[in-house]
Amino acid sequence: MITVQHLTKTYRGTVAVDDISFTARPGRVTGFLGPNGAGKSTSMRIMVGLTPATSGSVEVLGGRYADLPNPGLEVGVLLDASAQHAGRTGREILTIAARTMGLPARRVPEMLRRVSLTEKEADRRVRDYSLGMRQRLGIATALIGDPAVLVLDEPANGLDPAGIRWMRDLLREYADQGGTVLLSSHLLHEIEVIADDLVVIGHGRIVAQGTKQELLSAAGTVVSAADLAGLAAALADAGIGASVSGSGALHTDADTDVVGRVALAAGVALTELRSADSAGLEEMFLELTAESQRETTTEGAAA
Repeated sequence: MITVQHLTKTYRGTVAVDDISFTARPGRVTGFLGPNGAGKSTSMRIMVGLTPATSGSVEVLGGRYADLPNPGLEVGVLLDASAQHAGRTGREILTIAARTMGLPARRVPEMLRRVSLTEKEADRRVRDYSLGMRQRLGIATALIGDPAVLVLDEPANGLDPAGIRWMRDLLREYADQGGTVLLSSHLLHEIEVIADDLVVIGHGRIVAQGTKQELLSAAGTVVSAADLAGLAAALADAGIGASVSGSGALHTDADTDVVGRVALAAGVALTELRSADSAGLEEMFLELTAESQRETTTEGAAA
């Protein structure tokens, strides 16, 4: 498993990761969610020894990643599909990975078939690959050592719908066979379909974590009206707190029947009233990360 304890990372006084703790368990897919700049990529880089933590610790399979004697056989990693050597062919990149890990040459064609890269594609240079092909090659490199743990940062980027379905099925099968998957993605629907557990991060801090069912069932109520201010005032008068959700409606922890009765008593006509879990992961994500949404920011060194 992956165990993160009180992990913190600061860059020149800026806190990128702020005292986060969570566990990704075997046999389960853990979705790691957050807006751009929330701290996902930095956390993953720390997990695999590419970035030092300011404080806190990460254990992978009971110890530090850097202490694993042959890490590729234990942990498969894909952080940036475009970071592969552009002048080498896909086959060469997999061959180098196999030799580095001490694996037999037959693993290369096995991985090419597993990620659906053809013989012709395997012999093209990576500079001529589409982003989707680079993602497939990166996943092949992560899987070639048959590791117990996968750490994948946005692996669905560049994949077409068929490719996303393929990746989803592959990761589900991997977890069902006992593997540990930590997966970050901004494709919320795909996370909702595949994830067993969720960790939601905003401004470097965890804002929610638990099983998918637990988080969605506690999502509360979404309600809207033409007179939104009047509705908010009526709820406040009844002692019910509400906030504006990512969709512009009001979100409250109160049950739908309670909210409906308050609106009726106040004479406020509702245009929407439903349980928030019916909107799925996207509504929950927007609500939890409303204060850290930044539409034009991309994750960089302090992501």
